[in-house]
Amino acid sequence: MTSNYLIVVGVDGSDGGRRALDWAAGEAATRGGAVQAVIAWRWDGIESGPMTAGNPTDEEDRARAILDREIQALTARGGSSPPVAAEVVEGRAADVLTRAARTADLLVLGSHGHSRVRHTVLGSVSEECVRKASCPVVVIPVPVPVPVPRATTEPALPV
Repeated sequence: MTSNYLIVVGVDGSDGGRRALDWAAGEAATRGGAVQAVIAWRWDGIESGPMTAGNPTDEEDRARAILDREIQALTARGGSSPPVAAEVVEGRAADVLTRAARTADLLVLGSHGHSRVRHTVLGSVSEECVRKASCPVVVIPVPVPVPVPRATTEPALPV
């Protein structure tokens, strides 16, 4: 079965991004579609004549290495293997992802589970994408640890 179903997924090297890539690959395999893995990068260095702090090429190369590593890890984990295209784009993550998703059927993002303070200060890429994307958005949540009951010698119910 061939399909033009396209899933754009944001990748950033985090556990959340990895879970999003895994989910997107599984969904694309189910639908007979393809995955476009996108990573955004920004150069925040200072250029001042001969003294330059940082290098935009280094930042782009670093982003490309992260994306390549995540796609290779997806392949190594096995499972579903739809076509995965890689795209490295300069810009704010939310802007890059919503732009990439203009031609997509679905945008998939991971959640980082930031604290309230950090979320208030930094904002949320996934939240902005949910508001601005022109296609449906799936946000893969952070796994919630399940408490393990303590062993007890007492019966659970009175006998």
